[in-house]
Amino acid sequence: MASGSYMQAPMCLIENSQDGKLVLNGEAFQLLSSIKETLVVVSIVGFYRTGKSYLMNRLAGQNHGFSLGSTVQSHTKGIWMWCVPHPEKRNHCLVLLDTEGLGDVEKGDHTNDCWIFSLAVLLSSTFVYNSVGTIDQYALEKLHFVSNLTELIKVKADQGGDDEDEELDLLKVSPAFVWAVRDFTLELKIDGQNVTADEYLNHGLQLKKGVAKKVMEYNQPRECIRNYFRSRKCFVFVQPTASTNLNQVETLPESQLDPQFRAVCREFCQYIYSESQPKRVKGGRRINGRMLAILTEAYVKTIDSGKVPCIEDAVTCMAKIENTAAFQNGLTHYQQQMGLRVQMPMEIAVLTGIHSLCRDEAIQLFLKSSFNDKDQEYYKKLLTEVEQHYFEVCDKNEAVSMETCTKLLETLSSEIEEKLRKGSYTCTGGYEQYEKDRKKMIEKFHATPGKGNKAEEALNSFMKSKTSEADSVLQADERLTDQARELAVERQRTAEIKQEAKAQEEALKTLEEIRNNEKAFYEESTKQLHSKMEEEKENLQREQELALECKLKEQKELMEKQFQSKAEMMEEQIETLRKQQESANSSINWEKFATVAKGALDTIINAYASHKAMKLLTKI
Repeated sequence: MASGSYMQAPMCLIENSQDGKLVLNGEAFQLLSSIKETLVVVSIVGFYRTGKSYLMNRLAGQNHGFSLGSTVQSHTKGIWMWCVPHPEKRNHCLVLLDTEGLGDVEKGDHTNDCWIFSLAVLLSSTFVYNSVGTIDQYALEKLHFVSNLTELIKVKADQGGDDEDEELDLLKVSPAFVWAVRDFTLELKIDGQNVTADEYLNHGLQLKKGVAKKVMEYNQPRECIRNYFRSRKCFVFVQPTASTNLNQVETLPESQLDPQFRAVCREFCQYIYSESQPKRVKGGRRINGRMLAILTEAYVKTIDSGKVPCIEDAVTCMAKIENTAAFQNGLTHYQQQMGLRVQMPMEIAVLTGIHSLCRDEAIQLFLKSSFNDKDQEYYKKLLTEVEQHYFEVCDKNEAVSMETCTKLLETLSSEIEEKLRKGSYTCTGGYEQYEKDRKKMIEKFHATPGKGNKAEEALNSFMKSKTSEADSVLQADERLTDQARELAVERQRTAEIKQEAKAQEEALKTLEEIRNNEKAFYEESTKQLHSKMEEEKENLQREQELALECKLKEQKELMEKQFQSKAEMMEEQIETLRKQQESANSSINWEKFATVAKGALDTIINAYASHKAMKLLTKI
């Protein structure tokens, strides 16, 4: 999406119908799909009338946009989207998702609230939870959606593992967590000591010791926030202005807002701009607008069917669409460029050179946008289609070459034809003159450029077609003795045999040129594939490292707070992550991987070679 095409105002992405159904807005879907830049997606969730929309407008750099509302009714319905140029990251789009307020008494649908919450987690790279007052037990109890997150979201299609496995899977793909505490009236002090907002949040998430039911209930939402989100950040906002002016906050000039409120707003926005990461899917792949649109559609359809949205299923669906598009774009590019650059007839060396350039461009285009191409299915498909098209071009080039050479020979032999009609060769010494004229014609034929790679075969066919003509002229030359005629016939047969050999040599040279080209391509393409796989490996390593760092940090904090048993229980998860990291760091099974291109190419080349050999044998 060009910068001039960004949204001037928010629009509804997911509508919340009156019957509680979530419906994807087609216009918003198309607009999101048109964004080609990498996305940074920030969603905000919280109970209605807590000032969510105001913060999102500030992130968009505007005072107006997302509807604030000024009554006790929930104003935002469904999930609204605002796509703006990222203020600090070039070639990135900042996607802001403002969600319908949770706990709307008019709606009274807890299940619908759960799906709104889970979609905000699924779609974002930074998840902002907006609440009013303080971080206390009441605030955490209202955040009960987090406690049910593994019931609202499936990471893997086959969820055969235990709860700890689900936690680890969710941890790897979860967004960053930001808690925005609004209308905060207390001092940021703990035990008489000044603390930061982050320290205040961590204090609020401290666990209690014990196994009593009340202790377990107290710890559950806190443990879920610790377990499901890799990073945590907190901002505390004082009331923006006097309570009498709160319903006019979007129209008030900034100078009339509380200076402390303005300062925290700037700090909040700067943090989001600088620290919020691009949205990634499992495996570390950054996504663009079309990919997010596909994921959104998949999640909404799954929820509409009554099932729990599954990240793996949605990513598989996205990969299929992306890889199909990558394959088609690569093939179309190759075919179009071959059509533009190939001027038939061409020598095979020139044609293979153009083919190599066009094929490399097509593959680079494919590799740039392909994703999760298991067993290199789409890569092999692209190779197959490209090579088949190339061989069709080769066959057409040969046909054009044959036609061009045949017409050229007909033109060059017109003088001989005219002499034959006039009887110029039916005289003493006529055969000698005929031979001189034919030799001169062949020399002109060889000297004419732009004949393609079927010149010798065309000449061979032409000479064979003129055998009876030459015999007639030979027999008509009365000066020749029988012995001279026999010698002339022998020379003619020898010339035909030599020309036949040249035609075969020309055909073999064509096959050899193609084989050498494919061999060079195989060596180069394996390097390209290796580079692509290394990139995917690095993304996976990064994902594993972040999850491991998070768990090690959590374990260290538990040990410092003397939660020895919980820290020890976490060791098994840490060991699992270490093993997964070792697996990600292990060398690629390159032997198996490299055979992908070679096997595909060998099959195509051998089939084409057999096809050409059969044609050659038929002519022999």
